[in-house]
Amino acid sequence: MTAAPRPGTPGATRTCPHCRETVLESAAVCPACRHHLRFEPPTATSAALAVTPLRVEGNIRAPADGAWEYSMVLTIRNERGEEIARKIVGVGAMQPDEQRAFTLTVEMAPGTVREPSAAHAIERAAQAHRSNRGVRR
Repeated sequence: MTAAPRPGTPGATRTCPHCRETVLESAAVCPACRHHLRFEPPTATSAALAVTPLRVEGNIRAPADGAWEYSMVLTIRNERGEEIARKIVGVGAMQPDEQRAFTLTVEMAPGTVREPSAAHAIERAAQAHRSNRGVRR
């Protein structure tokens, strides 16, 4: 397992204050709940650089012989095939002949290096304070 990227570096994460999902620190809008995380005027460059290299859509229909349950599991692997993340995205049940549609989208944009926000600085200071409480000098 690799160490988490430091705040302000590409790949650094934070928690969305609206839905509590983990999102990229560089995100201006939460991809889960679509709430704005900060004001960022749209630029032609940022929109042009964002890409969707993978989009998969599919439908499933429950057989006519009774209720069926389903689990949608998402697995991410690195270039060596090692599992780096596995999440249950959703679960449910379908009655006979009901249908569900699923869409998987991977969105990518160039990594950005940002100055850590004041909130991150306060959070890091609080963590340092908590870790030093039991230390005598």
